[in-house]
Amino acid sequence: MISLTVNDTAVRVSAPPDKPLLWVLREDLGLLGPKYGCGVAQCGACRVLIDGVSTPSCVTPLAEVEGASVVTVEGLSGVEGALSAVQQAWLEEQVPQCGFCQPGFLVAVTALLDRNPNPSDAEINEAITNICRCGTYPRIRRAIHRAAAARVQG
Repeated sequence: MISLTVNDTAVRVSAPPDKPLLWVLREDLGLLGPKYGCGVAQCGACRVLIDGVSTPSCVTPLAEVEGASVVTVEGLSGVEGALSAVQQAWLEEQVPQCGFCQPGFLVAVTALLDRNPNPSDAEINEAITNICRCGTYPRIRRAIHRAAAARVQG
């Protein structure tokens, strides 16, 4: 049994220690936000926060998160399901098209804004390496700047 906290809930998981966290979240815990995209930590669809750090869950073995705090896209909402500034900006800028990559983007952007509340375009380019096959990058950039401004005001 491996113990960890997922979206502010303590859980104990009975799974092989080398099972990727992505599959633990999806198969064992029923959290379908993180997606399988590439399986080699390149696309970002599976990103989760592990102790506040944006991490690809597809290559992270369960054993590595023993005692850690994991936040998926499902855990980004605030009290009573209120949208985070990032989620609200995503809606206002109409970012999603197919939506497949969006959970990973929301997690990665949340981590970026937590450590850098007002990133430049160059800092966004360096920090956000997720892939959007629909090409919504201009809307994503606008949403990041909108969320940064909303966090400063809020």
